[in-house]
Amino acid sequence: MLAQAREVLQHVWGYDDFRSQQADIVTRVASGEDALVLMPTGGGKSLCYQVPALMRPGTAIVISPLISLMQDQVATLLQLGVRAAYLSSSLDAYEARAIESQLLDGSLDLLYMAPERLVTARTLDILQRTPISLFAIDEAHCVSQWGHDFRADYLGLSVLAEQFPQVPRLALTATADLRTRADIKRLLRLENAEVYLSSFDRPNIFYRILPRLNALEQLTDFIKREHPSDAGIVYCLSRAKTEKVAEALQARGFPAVVYHAGLPAHEREANQTKFLREEGVIVVATIAFGMGIDKPNVRFVAHLDLPKSLEAYYQETGRAGRDGLASTVCLFYGLQDVIKHQQMLAQSEGSEEHKRHERRRIDAMLQLCETTDCRRQLLLRYFDEHMPKPCGHCDICAEPVATWDATEPARMALSAVYRTGQRYGVEYVVEVLVGKRSDRILANQHEQLAVFGQGQSLSLKSWRSLFRQLLAKGLLLVDGEGFGTLRLAPECRPLLKGEVSLALRQDKDTLTAQRRSSTASRASQTLDAADQPLWLGLRALRRELALAQGVPPYVIFHDSTLMAMVEHMPLSLNEMRLIGGIGDSKLSRYGDDFLAVIRQHVDAMV
Repeated sequence: MLAQAREVLQHVWGYDDFRSQQADIVTRVASGEDALVLMPTGGGKSLCYQVPALMRPGTAIVISPLISLMQDQVATLLQLGVRAAYLSSSLDAYEARAIESQLLDGSLDLLYMAPERLVTARTLDILQRTPISLFAIDEAHCVSQWGHDFRADYLGLSVLAEQFPQVPRLALTATADLRTRADIKRLLRLENAEVYLSSFDRPNIFYRILPRLNALEQLTDFIKREHPSDAGIVYCLSRAKTEKVAEALQARGFPAVVYHAGLPAHEREANQTKFLREEGVIVVATIAFGMGIDKPNVRFVAHLDLPKSLEAYYQETGRAGRDGLASTVCLFYGLQDVIKHQQMLAQSEGSEEHKRHERRRIDAMLQLCETTDCRRQLLLRYFDEHMPKPCGHCDICAEPVATWDATEPARMALSAVYRTGQRYGVEYVVEVLVGKRSDRILANQHEQLAVFGQGQSLSLKSWRSLFRQLLAKGLLLVDGEGFGTLRLAPECRPLLKGEVSLALRQDKDTLTAQRRSSTASRASQTLDAADQPLWLGLRALRRELALAQGVPPYVIFHDSTLMAMVEHMPLSLNEMRLIGGIGDSKLSRYGDDFLAVIRQHVDAMV
């Protein structure tokens, strides 16, 4: 069976062998057994059900949460010569009936649909009359209320185990902690499924987190310095902020578009299409721009606001570098992020258990931001994976963080919060510490406090950094009324009593000026100058073919496949067949066109 799977992989996808645990998963599912697959974004989850779908009789039903994701997957499969389709609300009644007819007459290898469509009586009746090869449940973490993208529609998918007990089921996700994994197995009736846990490490991604000073200037500097012509995603929490940032990037000459749920549907779709089909476009988005993004050559992901959890951060940053080429993720993080998250937690109406769970998630996210150790080690540890040595490929490994003894300033800050009555926010308390005689301070007679003016040895920026870290460490708390009022946490008592000391990180203000060869992010930076014309010629041909067919360029070939063409310069179809990512269908459709570009380049070199 493994030999058969490899043959399918080679002829359809153009790859010689599977990666990591793919071979075990494919052979298990092809044998009719259930599986739960946890594999990082870009790790090749889709092959785990697409290959066995072509090995087993019948049609594979793939449950996917977003229309754009279905469309992208189907467009890619059709290029490979695979008979695939999707059913969604974007189709009219005539188109939907035509696809249902294809399903019933057995002329589809894979059919994608949303969970809410699958659980309808009409769909289940059709499926009962159709030979089904397997069920694949993508983004399976959506079934868990503890997951970061909970969707109630996923709860109905337990019907598959009840009505189709002989059909193998495969649940897949890129992000799930232990609790979420247990929920997936229980709620989807996968108690006997084999669990495949791949490494969550994305070694091609460089992680960087910086204090947010002037977010727009920092973002612009980051893009100009490292990704001047690359596709990227910039995440913001609010719709208004996405529009402001997109306009600012456009004014600075970047091809930026905006995406959020409040846009008219036609504008949202047009912007997403532009991002997917054109080269070097930056999308500024809320997290509404999410799971449906399969674009492999996103070279950077930037966050201008703190993600709500490490699961969300991992999934959002995982949209960078899906093709395995070097990419960068950068988070700009500030004091207001900590205050906002603490306020949201305080205002939550959930149960105490839910609040404790959310507190742990926020604390883990803050710990990643404030750590002085390897970020990748901490991130992987959250997902129960141990990395024995620092990664060497994050900002802290590249440039270790300095720490300073903040024991006395921290005690001074806590004392100022207490002595002002635990009724004020950070800015007011900082003004007291530095001795600012504002009207408000004078009216409250706080200039008479012993702590007034005692903090003049530190700058305003340093005090804000200190308060941010005290909040992140849980030594200070914020009220839930929206005013940002500070109060002491019980955990600060040992520090106030002088029983413990406190070392804090010393923030860096700017991006590291020195370029590191290991973080050269754009694919073209790895090419010699003599190879650049060929690289550009291949990309131009890909863009022309994609435009003619109305599909994204990466559906024709990934950047990594074009890079392999540049490296090996095949001059015949037999030589081109050896390039990874070129199966029989693509070789037949595009081989001669790309060979012509390569031959022209070789002739020009002679």
